[in-house]
Amino acid sequence: MVPGEENQLVPKEIENAAEEPRVLCIIQDTTNSKTVSERITLNLPASTPVRKLFEDVANKVGYINGTFDLTWGNGVNTADTAPLDHTSDKSLLDANFEPGKKNFLHLTDKDGEPPQMLLEDSNNVDDSVHDRFIGPLPREGSVASTNDYVSQSYSYSSILSKSETGYVGLVNQAMTCYLNSLLQTLFMTPEFRNALYKWEFEDSEEDPVTSIPYQLQRLFVLLQTSKKRAIETTDVTRSFGWDSSEAWQQHDVQELCRVMFDALEQKWKQTEQADLINELYQGKLKDYVRCLECGYEGWRIDTYLDIPLVIRPYGSSQAFASVEEALHAFIQPEILDGPNQYFCERCKKKCDARKGLRFLHFPYLLTLQLKRFDFDYTTMHRIKLNDRMSFPEELDMSTFIDIEDEKSPQTESCTDSGAENEGSCHSDQMSNDFSTDDAVDEGICLESSSGSEKISKPGLEKNSLMYELFSVMVHSGSAAGGHYYACIKSFSDDQWYSFNDQHVSRITQEDIKKTHGGSSGSRGYYSSAFASSTNAYMLIYRLKDPTRNAKFLEVDEYPEHIKNLVQKERELEEQEKRQREIERNTCKIKLFCLHPVKQVMMENKLEVHKDKTLKEAVEMAYKMMDLEDVIPLDCCRLVKYDEFHDYLERSYEGEEDTPMGLLLGGVKSTYMFDLLLETRKPDQIFQSYKPGEVMVKVHVVDLKAETVAAPVTVRAYLNQTVTEFKQLISKATHLPADSMRIVLERCYNDLRLLSMPSKTLKAEGFFRSNKVFVESSETVDHQAAFTDSHLWKLLDRHANTIRLFVLLPEQSPGSYSKRTAYQKAGGDSGNVDDDCERVKGPAGNLKSVDAILEESTEKLKSLSLQQQQDGDNGDSSKSTETSDFENIESPLNERGSSTSVDNRDLDQHIQTSDPENFQSEERSDSDVNNDRSTSSVDSDILSSSHSSDTLCNADSAQIPLANGLDSHSITSSRRTKANEGKKETWDTAEEDSGTDSEYDESGKSRGDMQYMYFKADPYTADEGSGEGHKWLMVHVDKRITLAAFKQHLEPFVGVLSSHFKVFRVYTSNQEFETVRLNETLSSFSDDNKITIRLGRALKKGEYRVKVCQLLVNEQEPCKFLLDAVFAKGMTVRQSKEELIPQLREQCGLDLSIDRFRLRKKTWKNPGTVFLDYHIYEEDINISSNWEVFLEVLDGVEKMKSMSQLAILTRRWRPAEMKLDPFQELVLESNSVDELREKLSEISGIPLEDIEFAKGRGTFPCDISVLDIHQDLDWNPKVSTLNVWPLYICDDGAVIFYRDKTEEVMELTDEQRNELMKKESSRLQKTGHRVTYSPRKEKALKIYLDGAPNKDVAQD
Repeated sequence: MVPGEENQLVPKEIENAAEEPRVLCIIQDTTNSKTVSERITLNLPASTPVRKLFEDVANKVGYINGTFDLTWGNGVNTADTAPLDHTSDKSLLDANFEPGKKNFLHLTDKDGEPPQMLLEDSNNVDDSVHDRFIGPLPREGSVASTNDYVSQSYSYSSILSKSETGYVGLVNQAMTCYLNSLLQTLFMTPEFRNALYKWEFEDSEEDPVTSIPYQLQRLFVLLQTSKKRAIETTDVTRSFGWDSSEAWQQHDVQELCRVMFDALEQKWKQTEQADLINELYQGKLKDYVRCLECGYEGWRIDTYLDIPLVIRPYGSSQAFASVEEALHAFIQPEILDGPNQYFCERCKKKCDARKGLRFLHFPYLLTLQLKRFDFDYTTMHRIKLNDRMSFPEELDMSTFIDIEDEKSPQTESCTDSGAENEGSCHSDQMSNDFSTDDAVDEGICLESSSGSEKISKPGLEKNSLMYELFSVMVHSGSAAGGHYYACIKSFSDDQWYSFNDQHVSRITQEDIKKTHGGSSGSRGYYSSAFASSTNAYMLIYRLKDPTRNAKFLEVDEYPEHIKNLVQKERELEEQEKRQREIERNTCKIKLFCLHPVKQVMMENKLEVHKDKTLKEAVEMAYKMMDLEDVIPLDCCRLVKYDEFHDYLERSYEGEEDTPMGLLLGGVKSTYMFDLLLETRKPDQIFQSYKPGEVMVKVHVVDLKAETVAAPVTVRAYLNQTVTEFKQLISKATHLPADSMRIVLERCYNDLRLLSMPSKTLKAEGFFRSNKVFVESSETVDHQAAFTDSHLWKLLDRHANTIRLFVLLPEQSPGSYSKRTAYQKAGGDSGNVDDDCERVKGPAGNLKSVDAILEESTEKLKSLSLQQQQDGDNGDSSKSTETSDFENIESPLNERGSSTSVDNRDLDQHIQTSDPENFQSEERSDSDVNNDRSTSSVDSDILSSSHSSDTLCNADSAQIPLANGLDSHSITSSRRTKANEGKKETWDTAEEDSGTDSEYDESGKSRGDMQYMYFKADPYTADEGSGEGHKWLMVHVDKRITLAAFKQHLEPFVGVLSSHFKVFRVYTSNQEFETVRLNETLSSFSDDNKITIRLGRALKKGEYRVKVCQLLVNEQEPCKFLLDAVFAKGMTVRQSKEELIPQLREQCGLDLSIDRFRLRKKTWKNPGTVFLDYHIYEEDINISSNWEVFLEVLDGVEKMKSMSQLAILTRRWRPAEMKLDPFQELVLESNSVDELREKLSEISGIPLEDIEFAKGRGTFPCDISVLDIHQDLDWNPKVSTLNVWPLYICDDGAVIFYRDKTEEVMELTDEQRNELMKKESSRLQKTGHRVTYSPRKEKALKIYLDGAPNKDVAQD
């Protein structure tokens, strides 16, 4: 037997606990008492009484027991819907709970009233836990027991009830914990709070939004009187002139203290509080230097608002043990001897001297800053010193006051520059000294102005300088970031509290000692690294003086304006509470409405109180959708709607007086359905929608006219047979049911013929919302197999037909007044003949589009023959764009007189007399936005396509799909010669050869192999599209290839498809050229836009190339010139020959073929130099959208072979702090010795003094002149250029070089700052990051006028 075991008695219930079955309860909170509903899980013994279950649930969710009900959920026992009895002593097993299974319960309102929230002071256990915690608080509910689990969900209600401490917290906006800590400290300072309350805001003098003292007053009043757990600080930060981005900037709390005090002093000028900050926080000290030979002392009086105390002396591994020790070190003088001797004015020579600081006066509120942030010069990183430094609760400062100073015999005001600059410890100088150590961490950039003052006698006896600690601002984290909170002692009850953002809790003196820092054990030199990162950073003491120590003003002692402010804030808080109550009882649900006139589905959010009736909700929705002037109110109603499936679930007949809360199932954060505001015409009646019905959209198909009508909606039941369904459709469409064929579209292009009369709709695959096509003609098409029938082909084509809007090229200016007046496409008629549009000619005669297209096609045939003849006689090896345009121009000009009338009628031919217009059109779209010299033609096309966003909606009209000879279909008369003999209006294509080229060797584009539908209608775009532009509305089968699509567009454009390009317009109005003619339009969708531009399309083996000029010594080294076409097998010299005329005409560059080169372009970097004899696709890989650099040469080309290496060099002159321009060196090998020799040649630097380094980053490898001398890897120990760390294997590398005997210019601080600004400006313009600036964070600023833009330059 184990010793002592005989005395251990185990209760019977614990003995059986392991054997007892357990019940898993999952409770979902369905009430609206919290903004986010909770779901909790309890695992209880089966013998647990139901009464205990209610108690456990109440504790978990924070409700008072007895104010809520528990009902069975959807998991088990769904038949029993009566709520459980919260007083029952029945066990869970007897109450029908099932052990070993999930038992789902719903927490609901009791008798229609929401549950009451459980106040925190009723849960003493939880409070005691928080009372002992002073660090960063964990999330609520993050600690769970082994038997139960609470799901994590934030509840806004947690900040609505005040902490049991009586104090109110502050909400952290994002990273404003440093601000919250300081504000709570100021609030808990009686002298500061009382003085702030005495100040009165004048409405006539300042805007309350930008008044910092007024917003602080409001905040303090709320902290004192609010019933909330925490309040926001956004009004205070707004008065600082901060925007929301400042909430994400963490700053130093000591920096904030100084900046805020300075702002308050500025705001309080000419008021009773003008000197408040100095009276409370300002002390004085003397900065002195005393000659050790004659006793002469030079001094200066400085003021301070805080005393910065070093944690660890410079160069030491041992930290100061206490604040007292650090204070002694602060005033410890140093001896100036040796090279640091002081020049004595009296001795007229350099003498040994004592330099130091003496405290003359301590402030009423003493602020000590523990300088925990430092810079490690070994690792070159910021660090935080976590060493232990103790601080007393009471601090006697009498040992640090200078009593001897009163009888200092011979002191004079020192004007020696050494004392001024080195020994001064004015508050500014101290701040600057602090900034030197911590600028990287804190981002301090401040200036203040206060002159020297006369010495004032201490006026205090030594024994009266006893201070008591009342605020400790704690930092938890590292030098990179962390969290601030404050531990503050209340002068009302001498109790310590932790103010951790919105959480306020009691703590003890022992908790304060934990903030001293350090670790429990000794780890030697690295003790700081292993110490706790949570430690005191800023201490505030108050002088113990009964005559001055104030108490907080009582309510009856408030000034009248504060009493008014208290009343005003209480009213606002009550109003906010009422508004929250309204929000808690407001149903928010999506609302849709199909506009009865515009036929556009509108969407909005309906917010209606749960007690409002359905009739009132309809009126609200009616006004929300702006239907007052459209239809009467009694022609509208609300119905339950499923927007995702476009399904009307049910209507609410006879429930006009029912509250919306009951109809919608209560107030919920989200609903699984929507509402539709349904409308009717005055002579119609509303249809009744019953739950369980399915909605069917019926499209009537006319096989003869090949049209599909707009849908008619019918309601059916899933248990209906197909025969019954036909009778239902027959009533709605007036079609005979006997010959009716019904086709169900189950999903995209999945057509199913309903051929079994006795089958139910459910068996056929009907769902909530369905789409069917019906046809009832007496034709032989009934006898054919469905997939071979005309009906199937028509529906298949309908499913794949998309509507595109095509912008045709701009008309010539002379034809503006004679443009064709097109009528907007899309009518109500389903007849093909009626749907034909007419166009009006210049003489007023009506001419059909058919006739115009016939004449236009004949001209295109002649043009095609003429081009083929010209192409056979010309040189096919070189094909410049100019020659192609000339081929177009000649035949059109020859027919100028005979075709002018026809061109005016059709208005589809583009004037081609100006070849520059064609060349400008040839540019790819991706460069239109990049090149600033975009032609006027391109600019007009862009502006017109960008402005035509709103297009007509013809969905409600019948879509004629016939390929008959109507005026909009493209007939056989418009076919080019290459496709003569093919079936009318259908396209054929050769098999795809798998190549990316657009045209075969003969220049003819590849067509389509399948029969594809195409139909074009003239379309009038909205105003703003620009004059001279024409639109087509095209219905086309998206399985058509781009080649066939372009052939269909030929008569509308007026040139062959090989001489215009297709650009797809995306939602952002960006345009990209579509070039793969063998690909289909499957990526396009309804209402996409297309822009047509003139310009020769690519032939097989051709590539469009962007040509950019390389300007190595310009601020922007890359300048776009033009788009060119390079062909496979072409030499570099041939491409240069073709570029010369284009460069002359488009760019104004008159170059000879030997005075420029082409080279590889990789993003911004220049690469391999292309030699004249190189062949594209053999020696040089080329691809679509390729880019090359064109570089103008100063002399003859030096690159003759691929074994040479072209390097860009740049000399660095440290004595002048400048970089010379780039010079190119051509090396015969990759030898470092040859590089040195060539550098010595061009610079005159002796070979042995040459040092070089490779540039970093992308060309031009910019670097600050302040960094280049030490940051680059100078003089690498290598013999060849192609090894580490150089890796120079290709042309275009950047090499910096210097003379190693040249010394770096010594800069004064003023020169360095000036150079920093110039370099910052230069590098920012070139897009390179400035690396020399030590500032990592944004400086903290408070803008007194609320206008941050006035201080931007200072940053």
